[in-house]
Amino acid sequence: MAPDRGDATGRIPKEAIVKAVVDRDLCIGCSLCVDTCPEVFAMGDDNLAYTIGESVPPDQYDCVQEAAEICPVEAISSVAE
Repeated sequence: MAPDRGDATGRIPKEAIVKAVVDRDLCIGCSLCVDTCPEVFAMGDDNLAYTIGESVPPDQYDCVQEAAEICPVEAISSVAE
């Protein structure tokens, strides 16, 4: 699922709080998100991805977007608050 990009330009404002979400019912454990954005995603003992921390650091917004785009089952989304 593509992230909510926040504004008409497709960019998330730096002052926004962004939360990355992994739908663990969809995740197949391919670890592409972890390979792409290891500061935000990790693999659990059940071999499914999860997010690290409550929110995404601003310097990681682009890698979260990339992880969402390459996820083969669209299990990654993000929300700008």
